[in-house]
Amino acid sequence: MTDPPQTAVRVRVPATSANLGPGFDCFGLALARHDEVDVWLAGDGLSVEVTGEAAEDVPRDESHLVAASLLTALRRWHHEPPGIRLRCRNTIPHSRGLGSSAAAIVAGVVAARTLLDNDPDVEPDRIDDADVLDLATELEGHPDNVAAALLGGFTLAWTGESGTRVARLTPHEAVLPVTCVPGWPMSTKTARGLIPETVPHGDAVFNAARSGLLVAAVTQVPEQLLEATLDRLHQPYRAPVMPETAALIERLRIEGLPAVLSGAGPSVLVLGDRRRHTSGQVAAVAGGDWQVESPGIDRAGALARRLPVGAEKPAQVRE
Repeated sequence: MTDPPQTAVRVRVPATSANLGPGFDCFGLALARHDEVDVWLAGDGLSVEVTGEAAEDVPRDESHLVAASLLTALRRWHHEPPGIRLRCRNTIPHSRGLGSSAAAIVAGVVAARTLLDNDPDVEPDRIDDADVLDLATELEGHPDNVAAALLGGFTLAWTGESGTRVARLTPHEAVLPVTCVPGWPMSTKTARGLIPETVPHGDAVFNAARSGLLVAAVTQVPEQLLEATLDRLHQPYRAPVMPETAALIERLRIEGLPAVLSGAGPSVLVLGDRRRHTSGQVAAVAGGDWQVESPGIDRAGALARRLPVGAEKPAQVRE
């Protein structure tokens, strides 16, 4: 296969919060905080430049998550590049429950699709959002964060016989997401390992009702968000390993603020109603140990554009 005529792309991907209380592994919300990746197919081998969040911690070889996802996607779609240069600008905190791994995976897969869009050896429109979502879900292991990162807005994702599917819903204009991010991380693998394989039937019924209510609350009746964000399937099991997070959620909810564990934690997401709540109220309850922000909702999802050939050549960094 020949190299695509256009060999440079830029991808911007939003942070995400998953579960949103009762929607374990299903619901996702895209937040207006972004990572940006530039990709060049050029030279030989791989070079990776990283600035921003976790720049000192992430690898610079093929195990870097953007690089690994990009290479997997290119090879899945039958292209083997002679060389790759990556420039990653990170703003999403790592290991905090705000979808940094999903953003990296989606960035790599979307970049691969964009690079191949004009390749004469790739059939027109063969690689669509469904292909990207399927591969991103395969790499991530579950679809909630990657669906929201890819499509933006409020998403409900599931996996069936025909692959991963997603319904994208439009959040009510009054929905106010506020994030509380601590200075300490939590391994997603550790947090997922705390979830039991079976749960009581009553808890399943409880969550089914709240999940349905959450769809209505986020899209139509934000005044129901406090009740709609109750959960019995994952938050109680994770609370013992992140007591500060559990305590903050309890304090916020006592004050009438619809607080939930963001993803696998340890961050907290408040799904407020801007007609009744403010980020200042959240900050007052959280105190100084938490970074409180109101990022807004990203309604566009992952955006990619081609760069002019030769524009902004990446700095040469260590292989």
